[in-house]
Amino acid sequence: MRRRLLVLLLASAVPWIQVRIDASSGFRAQEEILYLWSGEQVRRLCPGFEALMADIYWIRTVQYFGGQRAFAQEKRFDLLEPLVNITTTLDPKLEIAYRYGAVFLSEARPFGAGRPEAGIALLERGAQQLPRSWILQQNLGFYTYFYLRDPHRAAAAVLKAARLPGAPVWLENMAADFLVKGGERETARRIWMRMYEQSEEGPIKANARSQLQRLDALEGADILTRQVRVFVAKTGRLPGSLAELGRAGLLPFPPNDPTGIPFEYRADTGKVEIARGSQLWRVPGPLGSGYQ
Repeated sequence: MRRRLLVLLLASAVPWIQVRIDASSGFRAQEEILYLWSGEQVRRLCPGFEALMADIYWIRTVQYFGGQRAFAQEKRFDLLEPLVNITTTLDPKLEIAYRYGAVFLSEARPFGAGRPEAGIALLERGAQQLPRSWILQQNLGFYTYFYLRDPHRAAAAVLKAARLPGAPVWLENMAADFLVKGGERETARRIWMRMYEQSEEGPIKANARSQLQRLDALEGADILTRQVRVFVAKTGRLPGSLAELGRAGLLPFPPNDPTGIPFEYRADTGKVEIARGSQLWRVPGPLGSGYQ
């Protein structure tokens, strides 16, 4: 409460502080330049205002990420990591910056920076700064499992979270799932569902919801691909489209993903996939969600 009141009382000082940063930089006031300042530089320019500036830079981080994700034609997240680093340097105890920043950095392109190593490193720093936060330690384990595909390291992180005050009792079972069923979609579904249920409305909950929908879409695409194989077994050829699959009575449900976007059908291979135009599509890469 005291911090929020301070932000409100000092809000009128923000323009003056920003002008001071601009003048000290010797450059024209462009957001691209301002975002590249280090936290230590901002701290020296605004002594005593570190908490306020951390809030300002965190707002900038969210605005930058949201603007790129929603409006940019060619989405670029180059400034995301510097922004988050400035925020957490100014206020190393700002838990929301670690949690949300890890989502922004780790999520695959085009809906995130596609830099899971940076997201996991951010959570590691957060866990060091806030050693009693079981949720940061839990997220470190989850993200290590999903994005680095390292079940042993992920299980160690989740077990550490399980020993912290207030941690949910199911974390130990989740760690066992990592080791026994690493890579299975059902394990991934349980984890994203837990994150969805325990998160407040915002980017973390929205991301968990999207990941659950994506799992449904992957399952639907696999079912339709199997139906294509049934068609081939009956006719000796691949169907020309999913509509032809329907006319043969082999379409068990409308060929759309959970967001209503039609699946993409590759007539040359018979494979059904999430369409590139869907918000559930992710750029393939060496690191991914672990349940392709």
